[in-house]
Amino acid sequence: MQMQKTFIGACGLALSLVASAVAAQSLSQSEINQLGTTLTPIGAEKAGNAAGTIPEWTGGLSEDAGQSLANNFLENPFKNEQPEFVITAQNYQQYRENLTPGQIALFERYPETFRMPVYKSHRTVGFPQSVYDQVKRTAGQAKLVNGGDGVENVEPGSSFIFPIPKTGGEVIWNHMTRYRLNVHRWYMQAMPQTNGSYTLIKMEEEVGYPNLMPDIDPSTMPNNLLFFKQRVNAPARLAGNVLLVHDTLDQLKEPRMAWVYNAGQRRVRRAPQVAYDGPGTASDGMRTSDNFSMYNGAPDRYDWKLVGKKEVFLPYNAGQLSEPGLKYADVLKAGHVNPEHTRFELHRVWEVQGDVKQGQRHIYAQRNFFVDEDSWMIGLADHYDGRGTLWRVGEGHLAFNYKQKIPGYTLETLYDLLAGRYIALGMYTEEASAPQYGGTPPTYNQFTPAALRAAGVR
Repeated sequence: MQMQKTFIGACGLALSLVASAVAAQSLSQSEINQLGTTLTPIGAEKAGNAAGTIPEWTGGLSEDAGQSLANNFLENPFKNEQPEFVITAQNYQQYRENLTPGQIALFERYPETFRMPVYKSHRTVGFPQSVYDQVKRTAGQAKLVNGGDGVENVEPGSSFIFPIPKTGGEVIWNHMTRYRLNVHRWYMQAMPQTNGSYTLIKMEEEVGYPNLMPDIDPSTMPNNLLFFKQRVNAPARLAGNVLLVHDTLDQLKEPRMAWVYNAGQRRVRRAPQVAYDGPGTASDGMRTSDNFSMYNGAPDRYDWKLVGKKEVFLPYNAGQLSEPGLKYADVLKAGHVNPEHTRFELHRVWEVQGDVKQGQRHIYAQRNFFVDEDSWMIGLADHYDGRGTLWRVGEGHLAFNYKQKIPGYTLETLYDLLAGRYIALGMYTEEASAPQYGGTPPTYNQFTPAALRAAGVR
């Protein structure tokens, strides 16, 4: 069901003023020298906080932090820990300083059932040395263009292109250029009704990155960010539908290209609606296209403001949600996911606010993203409607793959405070395999429109 509600920014300020307001500031050599010293190699504060509730970053989890289990699952290194305290609707006021407006709204919307178990904080995220070397080498090179809508001077395959951000737009670009690997994964999506009933949507997804694909010279595709293919495997009425996306860095220079294969019609069609606030795949209107992966796509419909740094309880080290065999029915409950399987920790975040530009439109008039400093991944997101009402609250439950040195979302949730429903996607604990990172790299031919029909009917 496609959402009809839209927000149109009022006409006003000239675009040239917006462009000058978000112009990128180059880094000095003394700032770059902080990477790997007072800052982590990708730009987080290395030290812990004064209270001792956020520890010093010491490199992240080592590869031997836990055992490899069957079918790409990993042992939860914190499985024996217990919550230090639990935040509820009855006591959240004493923790308000470290809660987002969205979290507070969830306590007030579901006072009897929503709670946040808070555990000891662990700064688990680390990356390969090659990533650190690249970030140090390329720091200060990337520039925002078109008023922050695109970037230039980006070395193909670069990660974390603004390790010491000066603007909100630069933080958003760090999220979108975060370090990732080719991946093949199987996962669920569900949109529980207010009574808790739901139908499971089973998805299969392949993502390839030009610098990690054997038949592509990334220098010939400097503006290509990734190739994405998503197939619906269940229920039967949707099975065989496939989405293909070619994503670019500067989508005003070269827009995202998307195609869909409709199994019922056996036709491949261009899909320009797979962007911005177009409806997400099989989501019953419960998320937009750019809600996927907490935020994706062209940032050009918003003015981005860097609100600042703060300490927030993030859904983090979510090993409970990736335990093999965990039943989806144990997690998916009426109103919100089962708090027994969630884990929150205190971490530092960058808060970025996006306001719809003058003359642009989006169903979310304002978005506030809370971006984890250690991974540059959005951990929490607040979405406001055109009346300024907090409408939807997003959570990205982060888990770190310590064997592959890559963080990812083991579950994404988006709570609709007005409808009393939510969408949950990304869990894989009942699937035959956890996400397969690396492995045999995909080829470009797997991500062409001609390959869509074969993907749908196999």
